Amino acid sequence: MDIIGDAASAIKAVWGDLTTPPEPTVYGGGGGGGGGFEMSPDELQSVIGLWKEELQKVSDDGDKIEDILFELMPPGEDEVSSSYVDAGMDSLHSLKKQNESMKEYIVGYIAKLELAKTKTMATDAANTMRST
Repeated sequence: MDIIGDAASAIKAVWGDLTTPPEPTVYGGGGGGGGGFEMSPDELQSVIGLWKEELQKVSDDGDKIEDILFELMPPGEDEVSSSYVDAGMDSLHSLKKQNESMKEYIVGYIAKLELAKTKTMATDAANTMRST
């Protein structure tokens, strides 16, 4: 019984031949010596779709924050009620600012993903033209 052979056979059955590394295809352009990632234009579009869904959720949260800010009123006209609402308003304004920052971040990230997709498609088209 060859344990190494059995283990290698099991690995090969699951992962394929790992003794010969595949040719890397790195999308997203070169960089400063760091790593890269591989993703097809369809995969990038799928990720972009997920981020757009997340942007919608964050935007919906922003609308809810606005609604709460608009409707938050002290339960009475006493100082304690007013200070309670003032503290709540301060917190809600901070939450609104954070929400707007998150929206800005997501919009920027989607733009970067769209650019990566465009570059990937251009690279793929150029490679196809060279190989024909």
